[in-house]
Amino acid sequence: MPALTIRRATSADLAAIVGLLADDALGSTREEPGNPCYAEAFAAIERDPNQFLAVAEDGGEIVGCLQLSFIPGLSRRGLWRGQIESVRVASARRGGGLGRRLFEWAIAECRRRGCGLVQLTTDKARPDALRFYESLGFTASHEGMKLAL
Repeated sequence: MPALTIRRATSADLAAIVGLLADDALGSTREEPGNPCYAEAFAAIERDPNQFLAVAEDGGEIVGCLQLSFIPGLSRRGLWRGQIESVRVASARRGGGLGRRLFEWAIAECRRRGCGLVQLTTDKARPDALRFYESLGFTASHEGMKLAL
């Protein structure tokens, strides 16, 4: 995949990103392509210097995305954390190494930004994703919890 480019997303990429988010079993039940709420969320991400919405582009087509959040903290002697979220690879491109390239890029970006830890959450309904993250060296060291508001 030498032609692959990973770059900061622009507003012109928004429809493709939302399409990727909706293109799986879980996303298809919670995403709503075409809803104007995504433009407001994109603008908030774009304004925040600790957010990086990335897309993977191949031949002019958006084939993957992820969001990096850089989180300052007091614990661990002021350690910065990189949080990886909303990772998606186009269904036609899954299993070909694109996800691994996205993660290698994201981890390198976290190092470049001075993070001492990279973390993520994964839905328990995604056992294949859990195995993939473990193959990258992530460990299931904590139990995550959420409260819907």
